[in-house]
Amino acid sequence: MMKKMSIPTSKASLVLFLCQIISALDVPLDSKLLEELSQPPTITQQSPKDYIVDPRENIVIQCEAKGKPPPSFSWTRNGTHFDIDKDAQVTMKPNSGTLVVNIMNGGKAEAYEGVYQCTARNERGAAISNNIVIRPSRSPLWTKEKLEPNHVREGDSLVLHCRPPVGLPPPIIFWMDNAFQRLPQSERVSQGLNGDLYFSNVQPEDTREDYICYARFNHTQTIQQKQPISVKVFSTKPVTERQPVLLTPTGSTSTKVELRGNVLLLECIAAGLPTPVIRWIKEGGELPANRTFFENFKKTLKIIDVSEADSGNYKCIARNTLGSVHHVISVTVKAAPYWITAPRNLVLSPGEDGTLICRANGNPKPSISWLANGVPIAIAPEDPSRKVDGDTIIFSQVQERSSAVYQCNASNEYGYLLANAFVNVLAEPPRILTPANKLYQVIADSPALLDCAYFGSPKPEIEWFKGVKGSILRGNEYVFHDNGTLEIPVAQKNSAGTYTCVARNELGKIQNEVQLEIKDPTMIIKQPEYKVIQRYGQVSFECIIKHDSTLLPTVTWLKDNDELPDDERFLVGKDNLTIMNVTDKDDGTYTCIVNTTLDSVSASAVLTVVAAPPTPAIIYARPNPPFDLELTGQLERSIDLSWIPGDENNSPIINFVIEYEDALHEPGVWHYQTEVPGTQTTAQLKLSPYVNYSFRVIAVNRIGRSQPSEPSEQYLTKSASPDENPANVQGIGSEPDNLVITWEPLKGFQSNGPGLQYKVSWRQKDVDDEWTSVIVANVSKYIVSGTPTFVPYEVKVQALNDLGYAPEPSEVIGHSGEDLPMVAPGNVQVHVINSTLAKVHWDPVPLKTVRGHLQGYKVYYWKVQSLSRRSRRHIEKKILTFRGNKTFGMLPGLEPYSSYKLNVRVVNGKGEGPASPDKVFNTPEGVPSSPSFLKITNPTLDSLTLEWGSPTHPNGVLTSYTLKFQPINNTHELGPLVEIKIPANESSLILKNLNYSTRYKFYFNAQTSVGSGSQITEEAVTIMDEVQPLYPRIRNVTTAAAETYANISWEYEGPDHANFYVEYGVAGSKEDWKKEIVNGSRSFFVLKGLTPGTAYKVRVGAEGLSGFRSSEDVFETGPAMASRQVDIATQGWFIGLMCAVALLILILLIVCFIRRNKGGKYPVKEKEDAHADPEIQPMKEDDGTFGEYSDAEDHKPLKKGSRTPSDRTVKKEDSDDSLVDYGEGVNGQFNEDGSFIGQYSGKKEKEPAEGNESSEAPSPVNAMNSFV
Repeated sequence: MMKKMSIPTSKASLVLFLCQIISALDVPLDSKLLEELSQPPTITQQSPKDYIVDPRENIVIQCEAKGKPPPSFSWTRNGTHFDIDKDAQVTMKPNSGTLVVNIMNGGKAEAYEGVYQCTARNERGAAISNNIVIRPSRSPLWTKEKLEPNHVREGDSLVLHCRPPVGLPPPIIFWMDNAFQRLPQSERVSQGLNGDLYFSNVQPEDTREDYICYARFNHTQTIQQKQPISVKVFSTKPVTERQPVLLTPTGSTSTKVELRGNVLLLECIAAGLPTPVIRWIKEGGELPANRTFFENFKKTLKIIDVSEADSGNYKCIARNTLGSVHHVISVTVKAAPYWITAPRNLVLSPGEDGTLICRANGNPKPSISWLANGVPIAIAPEDPSRKVDGDTIIFSQVQERSSAVYQCNASNEYGYLLANAFVNVLAEPPRILTPANKLYQVIADSPALLDCAYFGSPKPEIEWFKGVKGSILRGNEYVFHDNGTLEIPVAQKNSAGTYTCVARNELGKIQNEVQLEIKDPTMIIKQPEYKVIQRYGQVSFECIIKHDSTLLPTVTWLKDNDELPDDERFLVGKDNLTIMNVTDKDDGTYTCIVNTTLDSVSASAVLTVVAAPPTPAIIYARPNPPFDLELTGQLERSIDLSWIPGDENNSPIINFVIEYEDALHEPGVWHYQTEVPGTQTTAQLKLSPYVNYSFRVIAVNRIGRSQPSEPSEQYLTKSASPDENPANVQGIGSEPDNLVITWEPLKGFQSNGPGLQYKVSWRQKDVDDEWTSVIVANVSKYIVSGTPTFVPYEVKVQALNDLGYAPEPSEVIGHSGEDLPMVAPGNVQVHVINSTLAKVHWDPVPLKTVRGHLQGYKVYYWKVQSLSRRSRRHIEKKILTFRGNKTFGMLPGLEPYSSYKLNVRVVNGKGEGPASPDKVFNTPEGVPSSPSFLKITNPTLDSLTLEWGSPTHPNGVLTSYTLKFQPINNTHELGPLVEIKIPANESSLILKNLNYSTRYKFYFNAQTSVGSGSQITEEAVTIMDEVQPLYPRIRNVTTAAAETYANISWEYEGPDHANFYVEYGVAGSKEDWKKEIVNGSRSFFVLKGLTPGTAYKVRVGAEGLSGFRSSEDVFETGPAMASRQVDIATQGWFIGLMCAVALLILILLIVCFIRRNKGGKYPVKEKEDAHADPEIQPMKEDDGTFGEYSDAEDHKPLKKGSRTPSDRTVKKEDSDDSLVDYGEGVNGQFNEDGSFIGQYSGKKEKEPAEGNESSEAPSPVNAMNSFV
């Protein structure tokens, strides 16, 4: 139960003040405007806090800033002013604060170690950089030591110590042999985190004298090598098995402290025989899913992006067949400060109010301190408009002299955060940034957006006028956006003209005119039609268009959604496509596409090519094979081949195809060599070295190819060095610390000689380094280990054989392996646009922290609870993916009046980075759905009782109900309308003083503060002399709509054998009603051929009964969407259907058995009765089957097809917003215009459809095939 909390008077007044603060101005990113406005300095680029430099190169300490006027720069070193002019080795770049320390001309890097801070200052304030700690990197030599050979008994454990020199930064350790090959590692032999090489048990094959530990210092690109270590394993029989013993860590417990957001690495390496297997558990909890990885054959537990929740005891268990041993590591996660809310720049007008908020968290809790223009705020010059309240600075009634740059410092023992945020007080008259007389052109009945980008301080008010002296534009036909844009949702011909935008504030007024032109849509009035044509005939497709006279259309023809073949037989005319001499390959779909600068239309038709009728002509056949092949003119790289053609069999030979076999490399495999015209019987063939050739010839005519000729004699060419290098060379890392170089090996005949090998070379790009090369056998891959994570490399692969090298290969650019992103997107902000749509913004992560190819960002969001019902629900997270380096996206399909959470993660080729802190936002109220039912009971002479149910989806707090009713006379004319407001807490009402024996029509809906929801209607009659007369009427008309069809059902009271009809039309349209006759006296009908996503009105009438009709009902067809695939074998309706079929078959068998025993016959009449009116049979998908679509949130049917129960209860249900309305199916994407690409993460099984008289169950076949 919620408890009320009292707020002290001072705190309450502060909260009230903050709520009344005017929001700061937004400055448009207009380059001309930004050049004119004054602005305090902003640090745009600076060196990292911990800056390790190469002592051999010049030191560059970056400090870049922007401001108006341009800022000046100064530096401090170790807390005191750093006079650059007094040090000849130090210079500052022009128009910049970046320092360059000249080390290469005599300076020493050690002399410039220290803590540096940059200040950028102009007349409006001063911004400061982080404290930049400069340290030169160190790569000391290995200390000399005498290494004794290790003599180890087979089965014993062994540790080879590396003990690398202490460098800055620490080196990367790896073990190799004298041939620079990585030593193989396994569950038995592996390298520890400290660089030592551990043997759980040694084997005879471990004997070698070249165990070498290497230390690579990446910063200086140097590698230090330890003296080789010798290991000799001697055998004793039998080998004694041993239970596990931990080699590292020692003892039974240990502790480890790690910082939030870092990678936690825990290690356990055990000795034993057989080799122990390592298992990890967390005491009292589970290892975090999606963030836990096992490395080094499960000896290392890796948890990425650790948080305080990962603190606890982690146990490693080493086990073999003889026993087990365990070790407990107590992990404590601390946290350097991290932002909850970083201060943001404020642009205010004189006299306005604003706040700077600086909130950070950490473990321990960080302290917050403020500075003004780089000076602690306690000793900074006084400003009467400024008040500091902990992590908040409150500004009231600011003046231009209040402009300054404020710094927030959040620090604890593990680090600090420093953020600059300026307060810029501007007084500017209005400016309109949209060009004058800009012309907008749109197609009729399309939206028109007229821009009026503006700026001013105070923020100007925007008004729109049409025409030179027109009145101000207002009304529902226009939408006015906050950025000044005027939207005309449906632009008509009369919308064309001149529109004037006026911007005014207390400092002035300015206006701008734009022009709007409305164009006629482009249409294809004569579309191409389906054609069947005989082979070698001629066919033509028409495409006659109608377009706006001011637009220039272009007509393009496609075949099977691709360009037309480059063939002179295809003739494209002004409004047709003609194909001459049609062949079988011309069969397909032809599409006419018409494009203008504003719209595009298309139409398609299918062409089917059939064989021409046979004629009693000469018999044609494929030619006979050539014969008598002869080789002459043998040279090293060419040879002459001649042959005699076979019989052409009444069809001239078009060409000869020459093939060859390489008996040396691929015996029995024939390859294409060349082809020559059919009039030629000799060919000079190019040869490759080191190939044992034989040739054959194939003749080709219009009928086909002949059988191959007999092979020629063999000819072996001499060897030579390779002519070419491998193709498709790539460098792509498979792990964060390697580079996998791959290529397509040369084929056998391309080797040009024996001993084919490859020279693989690589070097890091943009680093002045020599090539590293190895020669490998005839393989297609080489792995370079120990590389930095995701850095570019230059790679090349050169072929060689026993006779020499191929030409110098070209270089390609590759990258070492990716790793998971390091940081989460910051400054996540949510702007709620309406009750079902929100826009999320975030700051991009620095590219260097992505550690891979940036693929985009993922937004996880989920509903926490409804604000009206306060009931928590199953949390089902949804995921939207935004490709590329986008910094915003739209969240569609939200539920009104609900609380949501979201977070954002960056994605690279390796996976997802850490999540940003959860952001909470609420959607506003919306209009409610219709009341769940309206029931009218207890009719008397002058009264009726109404009962109703609250809306299924209130979408807010109900404020009231509205009841409207009016009498209906015998000619179905409506009387005066009476309206009654009913409190929201009522659920029934007795209407009195009604006319006796009178029919009334009731309209009932609910309201929230936003507006009225959809209404529900019903009719009822007061009785006459307490006896209700018999009269014909149709009531309780209900609809169940799908995408393109709807099922209409009703209840009828009156004489039998009435002939019904259904009338329908588009809701709100003035078009005439369309009429459909109902076959027989059924009480339901299927309307087909409807348009998806359209509201329709419908009513039911009866012929010959004074033409009376039912009241109107309104329904909406569902949007076009892909149904979700379900497993029908687990659906309750399917199981029930199968059981019913089995029971029916059993009953039929029993009946047949009884009739046979009685000698009875099965009359034809019963067969006829068994096959009822075909329109009453269950409907298939193509003639009206009602499919089901379950929303991922509510898991309810989109539309219901139940008839109304006998108690006059009318149930309706509004369709929720669907993600299909915003993207391509459930897994969509946001494009550049903000439309989304997204996916659902959680899925639940569908609930059965509501209602007890559904006209059709979903087709199981369609259910399996409908999900695309």
